[in-house]
Amino acid sequence: MRTKVTLVLLFLNVVLFYYISHFEIREIDKLPGKIVYGSEIASIDSFARKDRSGVAVLLEKRGSNWWLTKPYEWPANPNAISGIISELQHLNHETSFTVADLAKNGQSLGDYGLINPVLTFTFVSGGKSYETKVGNTTPVANRLYLLSPDGSRIHVVGSSLLDRLELSLDSLRSPSIFSIPLFEIRSLSIQTTAKVRLRRDGERWSLEAPIQTRADKNAVNTTVNALNSLQAVKFLEARDATDLALTGLATPILQVTLEGNARWETLLLGRPVAETARPVRSEGGTIYPPIYYYAKFADKPAVFITSLPSAPLEGSKSTLLESLLGAQEKLRDAHILDFDPHGVTAITLAAPGQPELNLHRLEAAAGTEAWQLISRNGNSQAPQTIPADTTLIAELLKKLDLLSAQKFISDAPSAADRENYGFNRPEREITLNLNSGGGPRGTDASTLTLQIGVKPEERGSAYAMMANAPYVYQVDPVILEYTPVDIRQFRQRLLRELQEGARITALSLTETGNPKPLYAHQLGEGETWEKALLSEPAARQKALIALLVQLRSLRAQRFISESFNADHAESAGTSYPWKYQVEATLALAGGNGATQTSTTVLQLTDRLDASTQLAGSAEFGVTFAVMQEMLDALFALTYAEKHDPGAPTGKPENPPATGT
Repeated sequence: MRTKVTLVLLFLNVVLFYYISHFEIREIDKLPGKIVYGSEIASIDSFARKDRSGVAVLLEKRGSNWWLTKPYEWPANPNAISGIISELQHLNHETSFTVADLAKNGQSLGDYGLINPVLTFTFVSGGKSYETKVGNTTPVANRLYLLSPDGSRIHVVGSSLLDRLELSLDSLRSPSIFSIPLFEIRSLSIQTTAKVRLRRDGERWSLEAPIQTRADKNAVNTTVNALNSLQAVKFLEARDATDLALTGLATPILQVTLEGNARWETLLLGRPVAETARPVRSEGGTIYPPIYYYAKFADKPAVFITSLPSAPLEGSKSTLLESLLGAQEKLRDAHILDFDPHGVTAITLAAPGQPELNLHRLEAAAGTEAWQLISRNGNSQAPQTIPADTTLIAELLKKLDLLSAQKFISDAPSAADRENYGFNRPEREITLNLNSGGGPRGTDASTLTLQIGVKPEERGSAYAMMANAPYVYQVDPVILEYTPVDIRQFRQRLLRELQEGARITALSLTETGNPKPLYAHQLGEGETWEKALLSEPAARQKALIALLVQLRSLRAQRFISESFNADHAESAGTSYPWKYQVEATLALAGGNGATQTSTTVLQLTDRLDASTQLAGSAEFGVTFAVMQEMLDALFALTYAEKHDPGAPTGKPENPPATGT
């Protein structure tokens, strides 16, 4: 009994399997969501289409990029290609039926528009060609009839397929002219009447021809980005494209080559399409209309029209075309010196008829930088070494680092030219000693020597030239003011800084010829200046406090002389007698807890102008102009009190407002 039941169940399973395989699977073909194409879509190498008029379009994959190769050769729009392939990969039929069934119903392929199809598209995948024909639109639901590549089945698919396949040439081609991105570019060549070649090495650009020098990284990158932003506005018909004389491409005004990784692209620029439109100024700003030019690639026959911006490039006063036509100067690094200011170990300044001035960087101490001055006032005199002002040295290095050419004068000056520009006897010679490595901008030399020349007959002009490079630049002559061969310019302005715990215990201010001091006081035991000055008027109290602060941190505004004369100060050939004297007693804490005292004396002239009063010190052996804060304090103590007309009487016409 059990055997019979088992046989019956087995028979029923076979019948069910036969029914499913021969009837249900045929019905599944009619279900929506059936994918038309298989795995061959994933590896398409080329794609061609042809419409009823016979116009053909061909796109091919080269490496990882797609190219439009017919009717002309041009990089394809990757978004358009991705859209077409995605549409094919996800193409589902609403229903389908076999071609063999058409005859049974008295129909043919012509009834579905598949004899003379609306569109025939063919793709190649894995070396095999797949041709698909798109026929008429269905009577209802706006669907399309599609003949499978093997010609055995007709699919009813959505009309979105035709929308993708019938994209215009403008949509299929890439809008950009150049396809090599900035990060890949290794060189830029520009051919006009002469050839300019720039090469990229890491983050640096350099000019290789017609001269070898540094290029302006920002200017070159901006120019390349502007080139990559150019677009083809319109392609010429074949009959017009062959007339290179008409387009000016037989003798192009410009030839630009971008070289990438084992590929390059060369653009030829012909004549303008029409008269150049000029910028228009309006209340909303300047409007820069684009300028249209005929153009083509050197290795491709297609001629197109491109638009060049007429606005200046970012960070430049030149347009893209001006930068390309004048590339030798526009893309050249205008900086004269190429060095790292932090890598400078010594600076030497020299001028005709003056002793050489040397500045040396000392070893860093406690995280700070220190410089010293070495000067010789005569061949027989021993070198003089004094501290230099770190802030002033930093400013000098910054000025040298930023020194730029106002104009490129000559790249191959003759001996007569050098003499004409004043380099036989340069007004200034500046030598920088660099530590090993030369700095982040790749300078290999251990020293850099800059010469500044002037023409006696040309006021307001200066010329610069590096000792090891034959290039002459016109520079701002203000660089001579920043590089005087004068120890007074760079010596440390801070003459004395009292340490914490040191005190000023006595102060006196006297006037020459006046036996009565203008002010004098010595602190008593445990007395402070705050307590001692409480009895003084507010203005006098403020001035004395300011004077005490200046004496604790004695600083020169500028140095007048590297010597001190007890009789007078001398500045610019004029003598100024000492009129006042400031004397202070300093109490310094000794090593064993004992207090050491010393006296410091400053001789002072009268105030010479609103910002100048001279001081002299035998202690430091210098004559200098005091800081503005000390000048104001001394003025209040020596002049304002004697000439104060007194407090105003009566009620003021406009009393001051009360409040905070």
